[in-house]
Amino acid sequence: MKRFLRQIILVVLCICIWSNASAIVFAEDETDLKLYARSAILMDAATGRVLYEENGYAVMPMASTTKIMTCILALESGKLEEYVTVSANAARQPKVRLGLKEGESYLLKDLLYSLMLESHNDTAVAIAEFVAGNVESFADMMNDKAVELGCEDTFFITPNGLDATKEGKQHSSTAYDLAIITAYALENDAFREIIATSTYSFMEKSNTKQYTVYNKDAFLKMYEGAVGVKTGFTNGAGYCFVGAVEQGEACFISVVLASGWPPNKSWKWADTKTLMNYGTQNYRYTTFCGDSEYGCIRVEEGIVNEVPLVVMREEIGLLLKEDEVIEVEYELEESLTAPVYAGQKVGCERYVLEGDVIAEFSIIAAQKAERIHFWYCFGKIVENFLI
Repeated sequence: MKRFLRQIILVVLCICIWSNASAIVFAEDETDLKLYARSAILMDAATGRVLYEENGYAVMPMASTTKIMTCILALESGKLEEYVTVSANAARQPKVRLGLKEGESYLLKDLLYSLMLESHNDTAVAIAEFVAGNVESFADMMNDKAVELGCEDTFFITPNGLDATKEGKQHSSTAYDLAIITAYALENDAFREIIATSTYSFMEKSNTKQYTVYNKDAFLKMYEGAVGVKTGFTNGAGYCFVGAVEQGEACFISVVLASGWPPNKSWKWADTKTLMNYGTQNYRYTTFCGDSEYGCIRVEEGIVNEVPLVVMREEIGLLLKEDEVIEVEYELEESLTAPVYAGQKVGCERYVLEGDVIAEFSIIAAQKAERIHFWYCFGKIVENFLI
C-alpha cells in the first residue's frame, strides 16, 4: 500500500541585501513598468520561469522574431557545409532582402548570418526550401518543433515572419512562446556565435559575388551582458524584439511585441532596457542543493529489514528575489516488498516556487534487498546449530 507523505520544508535562501530593498516588487503584484509594448515578458532562461509579464500570453503577429526558429532548425539540419541553390520564389521575396538571384548558390552556414544579422526575407525562404523542400513543409517543421518545446499558442506559416494567414489562422505567437523558443536556441553554441557577430562576409559559390552583412541588433551595445537576439517589424506586428542578457550565471530573456509603429523605432529598445533593469535589479542567481540521504525504508519479506535511500539530485540554479522561498515536497512509499533492486525508484522530491514545480528528482534504494528463500533459511538454521 502506497502512502503519500507531503512535507513542506521552507528553504530560506540567503541572498545579499540590496540597499534599496523597499523598491523590490514581486511580479505577481500589479507592477507597472510603463512599457510601450502591447505584449511583453521577462523570463529566467534556465528554468523558463516568468519573472514579469504584461499581456504576455496574447496571440499576436511576431514579424522577424520568427527567424529564431528558422535559424535553429537550419542549424539542427546538419547541412551547414552544403550549398543552397536559390529558387525564383526565394529571389522575389519583398524587402528586407539580401538580393539573391535565381540559380545562385551559397553555403547554408553563410546564409544564417544574412538571416539573423540583417533579417533578409529572401534568405529565409531559400533556407526553408533547402532544409525541407518547400516553405510549407518547413512551416510544418517549425510548428512541430514549437509543440515539442511546449509552445501551445504559436502558428508558423512563413520562415521570415511576413504577415500571413492560412486556413483562417494568422502567422502568430506569444511573448511567452517566443521566450521559450529563444531559451532553447541559446543552448546552441553556433546560434550564440551568429547572433553575437558584428559583421560577416561571404561569397557566392562561383566567387563572383561577395556580401558583407552587419548586425542590426543595437541592443548588443546598449546593455551590459547583452547577447542578442532578434529584431522584427511588419505593418501588422509593429516593432518587436527578443533580447537576452547574461550577467554571471544569470540569463534573462525578454520579449516585446507591438512596441510601437513608425516613427517610434526606438521604443523596443527602451522597453527591453526597462525589462532587463527590472530583472537585474530585483533578481539574483541562486544555487542550492539539499541533503542527498533520506534515511531508510522498511522492507517486507526481505533478507534485510530495511535499505538506505538516496535522492538522485542535481544542483538547482534559478533567479530569485530576496524574500522568495522554495518549498520542498516529497512522495515516498511507506514500505517495500522484497526483492528490492539497487537504484529502484521509491519516491520523488519536488522543489516548488509559488505553486510551480521547478525541479523534480527521484528517490531511490541505495542497496538491494533479496527476498527470503529456502537457502537463506537453511543457512540460518545451520548457523544457529553451529553456535
